[in-house]
Amino acid sequence: MYLTLSSFIFSFLSFSILVLFVFKSRTSSSKPHKNLPPSPPTLPLIGNLHQLGSSPHRALQAMAQTYGQLMLLRLGCLHVLVASSADAAQEIMKTHDSIFANRPKVNIPDRLSYGSRDITFSQYGEYWRQAKAIAISHLLSNKRVQSYQQVRKEEATLLIRKIQETQEPMVNLSELLISLTNNVICRLALGRTVITNDFI
Repeated sequence: MYLTLSSFIFSFLSFSILVLFVFKSRTSSSKPHKNLPPSPPTLPLIGNLHQLGSSPHRALQAMAQTYGQLMLLRLGCLHVLVASSADAAQEIMKTHDSIFANRPKVNIPDRLSYGSRDITFSQYGEYWRQAKAIAISHLLSNKRVQSYQQVRKEEATLLIRKIQETQEPMVNLSELLISLTNNVICRLALGRTVITNDFI
């Protein structure tokens, strides 16, 4: 009797949750949305995740041929605007960049970056524009980027030498490129490469 009652309660709760999600998805889709781009049909909970498959770039290309160069996808609980042409990307990044420049306020980065005061998580506005100007003029200027050339050259030479000296028939380039990026960043920021053995 106990097993039957518990299985009945589980089935009833599962069915109720499913009915609520279906009802919510239908009522939200019946509400008029103004100026939203076209969107493929979604499923409760997962949205359009099932349509991406193992090759998301091909699935997005096929959907773009049906729904146009701008489409709205729902990936889980997130709504994602997909631009599949250079003209649409230029409209977003250049013409209407002030509309799309804001970032969502997330608790953990907000605490780690002193109330989202760094250039990565700060809200779009005068403070962000000033931080961006400082970063471009002091960190990403042409003179500063050229001064890093020797470090990049040395690390790329070490990478090529490591590939040449390997005895294995296949080389995992993903790990080597991640190591190259880490070494370049560490040498520029700390003056030396940080090896995992240093921390052991």
